[in-house]
Amino acid sequence: MNKSELIETVASAAGISKAAAGRALDATTTSISAALKKGDLVTLIGFGTFYVGKREARNGRNPRTGATIKIKAANSPKFRAGKSLKDAVN
Repeated sequence: MNKSELIETVASAAGISKAAAGRALDATTTSISAALKKGDLVTLIGFGTFYVGKREARNGRNPRTGATIKIKAANSPKFRAGKSLKDAVN
């Protein structure tokens, strides 16, 4: 499912226009991104938790040349599924 299909599904389930559903989806993703940028957790009970994971600096290899390169430390967004979501999938 892509973004436009998700907007269409949300609009029909909520009984709102596609434009309103699109604005709601954009506001949701923007809010989650802003919270993660501040380092906060975003927990949707039953669905899951969005959080920021930290990756340490490490050495890697350039696949083309085989030379060792240094990879900088980085933060990455992560998601841990909640019980209801896990149960729905299984």
